[in-house]
Amino acid sequence: VYKKLIKNYKKKFIFDIFHYCLMPNHTHILLRVSKGDELPRIMQRINQFYADHYKKRYKLVGNLYQGRYKSLFVGNDEYLLECGRYIERNPLRAGIVTDLSDYHFSSYNFYADGRKDDIVTPDPCYLELSNDPKERMRLYREYILQKRPYEAIIDKALKI
Repeated sequence: VYKKLIKNYKKKFIFDIFHYCLMPNHTHILLRVSKGDELPRIMQRINQFYADHYKKRYKLVGNLYQGRYKSLFVGNDEYLLECGRYIERNPLRAGIVTDLSDYHFSSYNFYADGRKDDIVTPDPCYLELSNDPKERMRLYREYILQKRPYEAIIDKALKI
């Protein structure tokens, strides 16, 4: 439902989604808007419609979300791929899956396996990994799956 809402709003607003991960209790979306002032409207509408749908389906009242969405500005392209890595590793770090290709609510399979995903616009940094699509996917999987020592420290500190 959330992806369908995104797809519908991509017709009404001009924005690209480079990476996303829909988790059971939160979402991560790395997107580019043509006008910065449209971001709050896009997120408000997607989240409000989803909250209304969810509350109606499960007969709930009150707020679905704890607070307003948070947004961070990514000012240089080199950081795009690193943000995508963080986003797509969420199910792995949360212990939901042991293999990211088993998680179907993120952009990981679009990049790592070439699976169709009609809400994703390819990350320009991803496209720079290689001219050969198979090699690009291999390099991406290697990049995403590489363990980094600082992540274990952060996970322990945050009790993830």
